[in-house]
Amino acid sequence: MPDCAAPLAQITPASQVLPAQACDSHFHVFGPANVFPYAEGRPYTPPDAPFEQLRQLHQQLGFSRGVIVQPGCHGYDMSATLDALDKGAGQYRAVALVAPDVSEQDIAELDRRGVRGVRYNFVAHLANGGWDELARVVPRIAPFGWHVCIHSDQASLMGLLPRLKTLPIPFVIDHMGRVAAAQGVANEAFQALLALRDQPNAWIKISGLDRVSSQGKRPFQDAEPLMAALLDVMPQRLLWGTDWPHPNVAGDMPDDGELLNTFLRLCPDPAMQRQILVDNPQALYRFAP
Repeated sequence: MPDCAAPLAQITPASQVLPAQACDSHFHVFGPANVFPYAEGRPYTPPDAPFEQLRQLHQQLGFSRGVIVQPGCHGYDMSATLDALDKGAGQYRAVALVAPDVSEQDIAELDRRGVRGVRYNFVAHLANGGWDELARVVPRIAPFGWHVCIHSDQASLMGLLPRLKTLPIPFVIDHMGRVAAAQGVANEAFQALLALRDQPNAWIKISGLDRVSSQGKRPFQDAEPLMAALLDVMPQRLLWGTDWPHPNVAGDMPDDGELLNTFLRLCPDPAMQRQILVDNPQALYRFAP
């Protein structure tokens, strides 16, 4: 039996038409398991959430581009993600999980297929590798213009940031660092995130309102001040994503349309919307203009 709930079957419609080439910069593709089996020793077993279901969601919301983040349930086997990239016909990119001994030849092939970064989990129940492994892989991915994608939380973020600032490549903090909304904008960890506005290789995903929320209740309003504060100080290096199909959700299952509408409400300026949904992902993930 799956140990993750499925995403909502019915979602709220988008409140407005998105700019052309809008990009959902964070989501996963799961299976289908009968074609792309889940990894042995995986941290969770999700219901299937194949690329075709994802495309339907994107058509509903108005996204024509997206970035697939390789999930822990598939481990280093990139088959499902690479299949999705092929089906995406150049409109999708991906962030990989790679083995510590990944070769430059393997990286070159992944780059050709549309991969643009490597993800490292520093959340205890998902941890893959660690800082030493990350540091060994960075010199191999740097020539390809890749970045490291960091899944941290309140417990790990402060220890990671000084090290991340020393990297010679871009780094992306997922889900606003998963800091605790209950501690507010004044929270030391969140203030450290805001200080990344002065760090030219830092990017932050203003995704995962539900993962930041301390209430766990839709529409996760207690997390909105954190997103609003980031929008105020560094829109030029923010990315937005659904986090569909929301694995390991502890509280209410998010409504992807509701999540998008919250972003649009907090970011009403059309030029800033375009910056975050189009220009920023185009630069980081190297989409064709």
